[in-house]
Amino acid sequence: MHDERRRIEERLERLHNQRIKPAIHAAAVPFEVEAWQAPGEPVPFEEAAAAPYEPFAMDTPWGPPWGTTWFRMRGQVPAAYAGKRVEAVIDLGFVGDWPGNQAEALVHLTDGTPLKAVNPLNQYVPIANPAAGGEEIHYLVEAASNPDILANDFAAPTPLGDVLTAGDKPLYTFKRADIAVLDEEVWHLDLDVQVLRELMLELGEHDPRRHEIMHALDRAMDLLDLDDISGSAAEVRAALKPVLSKPANASAHIISGVGHAHIDSAWLWPIRETKRKTSRTFSNVTSLADEYKEFIFACSQAQQYEWVRDNYPHVWARIQESVKKGQWAPVGGMWVEADGNLPGGEAIARQLIHGKRFFIEHFGIETKGVWLPDSFGYTAAYPQLAKLAGNEWFLTQKISWNQTNKFPHHTFWWEGIDGTRIFTHFPPVDTYNARFSGEEMSRAVRNYSEKGGATRSLAPFGWGDGGGGPTREIMERARRLKDLEGSPKVEIEHPDAFFAKALQEYPDAPVWVGELYLELHRATYTSQARTKQGNRRSEHRLREAELWATTAALHAPGYAYPYEKLDRLWKTVLLHQFHDILPGSSIAWVHREAEAEYARVAGELEELTAEAVAALGAGGTRVFNTSPYDRAAVVRTPEGAPAYVEVPANGSASLGGGGAEPPQPVTVTGRVLDNGLVRVEMAEDGTLASVRDLRANREVLADKGNLLRLHTDLPNYWDAWDIDKHYKNRYTDLLDAESVTVVEEDPLVGAIRVERSFGKGSKITQTITVRAGSPRIDIETDIDWHEAEKILKAGFPVDIRAPHSSAEIQFGHVQRPTHTNTSWEAARFEVSGHRWVHIGEPGYGVAVINDSTYGHDVSRTVREDGGTTTTVRLSLVRAPRVPDPGADQGRHRFTYALLPGASIEDAVAEGYSLNLPLRVADSAGAPEPVVSVDGDGVTVEAVKLADDRSGDVVVRLYESRGGRAEGMLRTGFPLAGAQVTDLLERPLQDADVDGDGAVRVGLRPFQILTLRLKRAEVR
Repeated sequence: MHDERRRIEERLERLHNQRIKPAIHAAAVPFEVEAWQAPGEPVPFEEAAAAPYEPFAMDTPWGPPWGTTWFRMRGQVPAAYAGKRVEAVIDLGFVGDWPGNQAEALVHLTDGTPLKAVNPLNQYVPIANPAAGGEEIHYLVEAASNPDILANDFAAPTPLGDVLTAGDKPLYTFKRADIAVLDEEVWHLDLDVQVLRELMLELGEHDPRRHEIMHALDRAMDLLDLDDISGSAAEVRAALKPVLSKPANASAHIISGVGHAHIDSAWLWPIRETKRKTSRTFSNVTSLADEYKEFIFACSQAQQYEWVRDNYPHVWARIQESVKKGQWAPVGGMWVEADGNLPGGEAIARQLIHGKRFFIEHFGIETKGVWLPDSFGYTAAYPQLAKLAGNEWFLTQKISWNQTNKFPHHTFWWEGIDGTRIFTHFPPVDTYNARFSGEEMSRAVRNYSEKGGATRSLAPFGWGDGGGGPTREIMERARRLKDLEGSPKVEIEHPDAFFAKALQEYPDAPVWVGELYLELHRATYTSQARTKQGNRRSEHRLREAELWATTAALHAPGYAYPYEKLDRLWKTVLLHQFHDILPGSSIAWVHREAEAEYARVAGELEELTAEAVAALGAGGTRVFNTSPYDRAAVVRTPEGAPAYVEVPANGSASLGGGGAEPPQPVTVTGRVLDNGLVRVEMAEDGTLASVRDLRANREVLADKGNLLRLHTDLPNYWDAWDIDKHYKNRYTDLLDAESVTVVEEDPLVGAIRVERSFGKGSKITQTITVRAGSPRIDIETDIDWHEAEKILKAGFPVDIRAPHSSAEIQFGHVQRPTHTNTSWEAARFEVSGHRWVHIGEPGYGVAVINDSTYGHDVSRTVREDGGTTTTVRLSLVRAPRVPDPGADQGRHRFTYALLPGASIEDAVAEGYSLNLPLRVADSAGAPEPVVSVDGDGVTVEAVKLADDRSGDVVVRLYESRGGRAEGMLRTGFPLAGAQVTDLLERPLQDADVDGDGAVRVGLRPFQILTLRLKRAEVR
């Protein structure tokens, strides 16, 4: 037989695109259209319905960036359409090949009831099936003219990312608004040809099935009457039925399909637009569920449900009905799909708590899995946190984006830092926006790493980010692929069902230990520094407010614990931990609003904390310590003078009045600061020339310390997301100090200020401070930043031979090798950590502490003298220009510190200390802390009242050193009983309480423990 593949394939392509597709809606009449452009921000339906409309013609430009245009559409179904399937077809002028983040609309009836959305690949609205003919159709269509931020493929900055800079030039040209007949036979023929043609092209050249399909399609096209596509469609379909009916191979891979619409809670659009995107997509989904009874839609992010509940009650009611029918599956159990690395431990716990509670409260459903397909790597603390929240499985997708190493598993047990394991899957289809194309099906089978051990994988399908979610075309593809030779089998099912089957089939799946590090998007640890600082400080202010509110509730008669305010503030912070806000990868509008929200949160939390400490009564000036560690430190009196105090963990102490004895005083001699614990010598260029640990009698530095290095930083793509390895090759060391000046010389505090100017008008002022009684060297930093495509790092080359670094993560820390023996280690050239990084050799260690940065790198080299230099460098600030051209520009203020002679426990304690400054207030304080703990390594993370308003005290603690810990927890109130609970404060077992009312605590390495403490009635 002659090889006619090229002829047949080209014939199929032309007939399919130029003849069959145009015949799907062959009969159509236009709507009469009028338009009204809303001024400014979106308006309620009632206001739009009463607005003055003007005639609007097709092929007319409309829609300024971020604008809203309402279209009033009127029409009548022609009598000739009687008995046929009739629908509205609306093309707003969709552009490009990405169905998200461009024009989209929600179609309403004239009474305000939302019907369905219109999206680039979902342009229809059902009218009648069958139509009677003569029906009057009246719609009000809310159309959003969102700019396509990715239109230039990230090649250059765009002003479109903020309504303040986007201008008002119309972006779109309205193409079509018709009442049309859906020719169902032609539509099904289109899908038959699509599925077979795509399958054919994925099969091997020597596979008989490929040739069978090819010749069947060729013969079928002979039956297609080009003058009567509709009339001949049934005959063509009949000719294709034999090749569409052949069952899949017995050993075919099984793909569990679940509808999905990944909607970023903010990204290339602001939060206000996400509220509308959710309503549009969810309208589509509930409409599709009515048409396809086998359809199941998995949807995460409780925050988005809440937006719909509050703003679109009709859509909310439809969601509730779909949940009852089993077609809508709440998943994920988190408030939002948060970043996987940067939120603090307590914040991730609250993500799970608030998310799971929402679904339990509103749907009576407890979600079983963590659904995080798109976050940029995942902390090794997740397995334990997920299980403590009652989850059984974990889903991710993003690791498939690795730049260097292919992750070896698709289904596996993921083991966290404490030893907890959770059953985990990431789909080999390598997308969370699948459409069941032939290429996707082939890729899923080809990629699948578990061949020979397991046979099934998951495929979330549907267009995300405003693309409208799953479509009827995708559902029809799934039906054809349910059992088709040459293809994997497609089953539509709930994610819980998939994970149950996968676990049953593969209980001995391989184990991956430690973090799921994404070898890409490493700059998300640093971009948009003010957003990250707002998050860090909000997390710690929330801890502070909860602790002192709990203290006041226990000791101040009449004080009311602020449940509602704390709940609302927590949810605001959790929202902004979304995986494109906190990582710094959103447009300018998003980060501008985030900074304003963090400022508002800070103000409200300051008020709550001040109210709580004031409620404890007047009684002189006291110092409040929110840290879980005892503090002996220098504070400022209300008059601004330094004073030395000792304050218990989670407690308070009087300032003055014969308090703690001052330690050895600080001396300042020239450029040398000395407090008897450390001696710091400043060089003329403003770097640290020497840091001598006087306790260990050793020099800490191997070279210039606090060396500020400015690197060129232009990644290959994804500017705000990525830092590529070549950034290291070009840099400038900032060694030209304009001044090095002593600015404080007191027995309790010595400080030297260094000022520099550099680059394009940037300035940096750093105050290096040594305080009495502490070996910690603080570097308070004020940057006025005006660079572009640069990254600024601060380096500490330490004379230590460290085989690994330890970086704090949620409820513990991870160790990473300092060498690059393998490609996996070499790929970790930029990593994340929270409050501290520690390096050490037997007998001696050093920590670098920070109050707001996350990105860092650790490297080592051997010197000519044979010694080893291990260098820790903090990433301070970047200057990407896409998608926000002004990212990080302007003022930044933060502090980082060097801690010589530090153990891991010292690093933990000082990390809390730097991030939880002592509070000085006019208050009587509490007689004793709410809780106190005896036992090394037992660290209290949160103290609060129980969410059920029972008055019980909830304490969350963990083992922080990485070893076993035993301790006793004592309460500052009469204790009636104690229980161990899950994260949702539900009892698991009774705690071990001794005869004196203390709770015995025994923890494995990095174990998290939540205790519910019942107060005894005081008579």
